[in-house]
Formats: sequence, C-alpha cells, structure tokens
Amino acid sequence: MSQAHPYMANSAEGSRQALLDAIGITDVEDLFAQIPAEHRSDDRVQPVPGIRSEFELRRLIEGRLRGGISTDSHISFLGGGYWKHHVPALCDEIVSRPEISTSVWGTPSSDHGRNQAWFEFASQLGALVDLEFVGLPVYSWGCAAGHALRMAARMTGRTVVVIPDNIDRERRLVIETYAGYRELGGSLEIREVPVDEASGTLSLDALEQAIGDDVAAVYVETPNSWGVIEHDIARIIEAAHSAGAEAIVGVDPTSLGALASPASFGADIVVGSIQPLGIHLNAGGGVGGFIATRDDERYARQFPTLQVSVAPTLREGERAFGMTLFGQSSYGARELGNDWTGNSVYLWAVRAAVYLALLGPVGMRELAETVVANARRTAELVAAVPGVSVRYGDSIFKEFVVDFSATGLTVDEINRGLLERGILGGHDLTGSHPALAGCALYCVTEVISQDDVRQLISALEEVVAR
Repeated sequence: MSQAHPYMANSAEGSRQALLDAIGITDVEDLFAQIPAEHRSDDRVQPVPGIRSEFELRRLIEGRLRGGISTDSHISFLGGGYWKHHVPALCDEIVSRPEISTSVWGTPSSDHGRNQAWFEFASQLGALVDLEFVGLPVYSWGCAAGHALRMAARMTGRTVVVIPDNIDRERRLVIETYAGYRELGGSLEIREVPVDEASGTLSLDALEQAIGDDVAAVYVETPNSWGVIEHDIARIIEAAHSAGAEAIVGVDPTSLGALASPASFGADIVVGSIQPLGIHLNAGGGVGGFIATRDDERYARQFPTLQVSVAPTLREGERAFGMTLFGQSSYGARELGNDWTGNSVYLWAVRAAVYLALLGPVGMRELAETVVANARRTAELVAAVPGVSVRYGDSIFKEFVVDFSATGLTVDEINRGLLERGILGGHDLTGSHPALAGCALYCVTEVISQDDVRQLISALEEVVAR
C-alpha cells in the first residue's frame, strides 16, 4: 500500500514497519508461509463483467468465499448436532441493531433492555422445557452437558457419571474435557452404558448394572444421537434416583413442541442446544447450549452461568432486572467460581428469545409436527431404494440412521456421488460405533421440500445402481 488509508492507521508505512520490526520479520508474507499455496487467494482474480445488482454481487462473493459448497448452495441432509432450520428475518433484524449487537455491559438504559431480552429468553425456554430456573447460554450443548455433570458431582459428592456409548463424538469429547484429568484432582470418571442395537435406545439392564452409590449422575439424550426417541425415559430417571444420582437429560428443544419435556418425568437437569432457535449455522463459533433446573436453591447454588431476575423497586408498580447469584459465577469469583463460562453467545439468547416469541406455543407445535412428518416420510422413501434400509424409522424425530451396507458401496462413495448431483448426504457413522458400519445419519427439517426429497431419492437410485 503506497499511502495510508484514512480509516486504517496501521497502513501508514512507518506504523507498518514498526509492527514488522516488533515481531522480527521483514516481509508480511512471512506470516503466511505455513499456508499452502493452493489455499491462498489469487490476487490476479478479475471481476466478472455484467454484475448489475447487489444480489448478484453477493452470490458471487459468497460463492468464492465458501468454495461453492455449503448448506445454502446444496440440498443438505446434514445434522448431527448442528441443524439447518429456517431463521426468520426478524431474528437477524433485532440482533443486528446497534443497541443489541454492541452492548455487552453498557449504560443503565442499554443494560435494562438487554437484561429484559435475556430474562425473556430464560422465561420462554423455561416454559418450553417445563422448568423454572434457566441460566444464560454457554457455548454449546456439549458445554452445557459438561457443566451439568459437574453440578451433579458437587451436589452429591460423588465422582462417577454414567452416559450412553452412542453420544455424538464431538459432544463426548467436550464432556471428557469437563470431566478433567485424574492427575489434576477433582476429575470425574465416565462410565459408559451400551445402547440396545435392536431398538437404538439405552439398555435398561446395562444401566441398572452400571449404577451404584458412587454415581453422581446419569446422562441420557432424547432424541439421542441416532435420532431415536428414548421411550423409557421415565424408567431411566427412576433408575438414577433409586441410586441417589441426579438425572440429566439432553434434548433438542424443537422436539418439545410435540414431546413431553423430560422434566415431566422427573428429570433434575435438562440441557441442550439453542442453535435450532433462530441461530444460523456458522463455522467455528459457539451456537449456544442451555442448562435448566427446578427453582430449587439446591440446584441454583450450583449454576456456573449468569441468571437474570426481575424484582420490584422502591417505586410501586416498577420492576428492575438484576443478576442473581452473580458471586458464584466466574464473573464474580473468577477462578473460585463454580465453573468458567464466557459471554460470546449471549447475543444468541436474544436471537432465541425473538424466535420463541415469534412462534409461540402453537408455532413450536406446528414446527415439531412438520419436522417429524417430513423426516418419517423421507425415511420411508429412502428405505424403498434398492439395497438401502433405515433403522428405527418408527422412533425418530428429525434424524435417522440409513444403512448402505447392502449396496456394496461405502458411505464415502455414496456421499461423493450425491455431491456430484448437488446434494450433501448424511454424516458417515462408520467407525463411530460397532453397530454402524456402512451407516449414515440423515437429517430432515422444515426447510427440506418435497422436491428436495425427490432429488435425493433419484440421486440415491442412480448412485446405488452404478
């Protein structure tokens, strides 16, 4: 750059050289030497002539930035913890307003509005999961599960947690991180319980054998990571309670428009992802996880998150918001807090509040019914493709396991064939569990149309017949 840009102070030659001298290099290119040449942009790329609208320009730029393949550019059946749902335009509009997007801790007036949005998030999500005490979101579902397991360990004084052996690999790795290392002290031991391969649900006999007086918590998910609804959730919770352990249940909140909350069966702590609630898919950023319990001081004292409460002021009829139990969080106590949490997904609490307010109870029910109908009809059509079968199809919500082992093709070969036809196939589950060789996890939500499904079936028939 030959001269300084008026809005980029460090573009001035003197500042630029001072920065290079400070880190001991002579050329900016040295900073990028580790990036392979084929991954670098070509500075000689010429603009495409004839772009006459902002929309065309945006499509061109996004196509280049995304490499031409994304869940927007292709029909996508990917899920596995990050799902493509419709995001109403109002969610984008509200969170992009400067008084929302730029206010973390601001003026008393901006704090009041932000606190009200956070309070509404907790209230609405609490109504959805049928629990009263909801913290502000953490980074992800896995983080929420990890925090909840540590909450249970502190409450019970025990150090063993029981989980199913088919938990999503990413979520399992996060839980392992929260469990800690034995060498550092305060760690938790993870004890796995096998899933019944015939039903795709947790083996109750194996669970009862795994539970003892050393178990702090039993963690189970419904729908689970294979998309199967745990029909015996009440018995799982009862088994945990019979051993004096806490029952923690992970859920997809969109399913609660049609399914009863685990809280109605006695779950002590409910966790899950808020990504389906108006949050776009993004690469590398937190998508939000929630923790919810009954309004019981025994649980409230163990929350590591921030909570927003409303209370009357000295002026009659007036209310104000405040942070509840701030001193037990890492904000109030730093390393002495219950657990460490960050604030990078608090904006998503506002998104989720807008989404839940837009849909309301009736809308959430319609969403759940649409999703389950779409998924089960798609599963039936996929199962009719020669050599292809679907497991647990009568027990799914929006994800299902597709078995390609009888086709003589690997999931990777199937997916490459689908990609050639503009379709992103399901996650390859081969190697994730002994029962899943040659299987893939497919996801169908409300954004998948009948035409999308027809294209999938046609493409599968072509690929399998090759």
